[in-house]
Amino acid sequence: MEVVWPGNARIESEASPWQRVGLYFQRVRLYLRQNDSIHESSTRDRLRVRPVGALVRRFRYFCDGLFLTAAIGYAINRWVVKPLVDSAFLRGHFNDLLLIPAALPVILWVQRRTGLRSDDGMPSWAEIALHLVVWSVICEFVGPVWFHRGTADLWDVAAYVAGGLVAGIWWNHRPKAKSEAEG
Repeated sequence: MEVVWPGNARIESEASPWQRVGLYFQRVRLYLRQNDSIHESSTRDRLRVRPVGALVRRFRYFCDGLFLTAAIGYAINRWVVKPLVDSAFLRGHFNDLLLIPAALPVILWVQRRTGLRSDDGMPSWAEIALHLVVWSVICEFVGPVWFHRGTADLWDVAAYVAGGLVAGIWWNHRPKAKSEAEG
C-alpha cells in the first residue's frame, strides 16, 4: 500500500471522498505547523489563522470601544461642555487628548481600504508614533506658521502624546492567559 501524502495529485485523484477530506485536514495541519501558526474558531470565520505567541486581536476600527468613547467625549466637550463651562483645560487641551483615540482608527481604516495597511491588527506603537509626529508637525507648525491658523503650543503636543500613550496601552495590552491569572 502506498503512503498518501498531501499534494500527491495522482493519489488524490484515486482517493475516495472521505480520503480527500482527510487529505485536506492533513494539508491544513502541515500548513499550520510550517507557518508556526495556531487557529481560532469563531462564529464568523470557521478557521482563522493567526501567528503563534500572544493572542492576536482584530482591530474593530469604528466599533472599537476606545474610539467610540473618544468620539462621543469629543462631541460632548465640543458642543455641550465648552459653551457652558469656562475651563482652560476643557477649552484648550481635552480634545487634544482625544486626537489619537478618535482620529487614528479612521485613518487606519482608510489605509486598510486603500491597501496601505496590510492587516486588521491592533494599532502598533510604530503606527501611533508616526501619526503623533505627523499630526504634531501639521497642527503645531504647518498650520500656525504657514497658514496662520491655530496656535503653536507645546502643551497641545504633550496632550497628543498623553492620549497616544493611553491609546497605545489600551490597544496593545495583552490579557493574561487563564493559567497565569489563576496561578
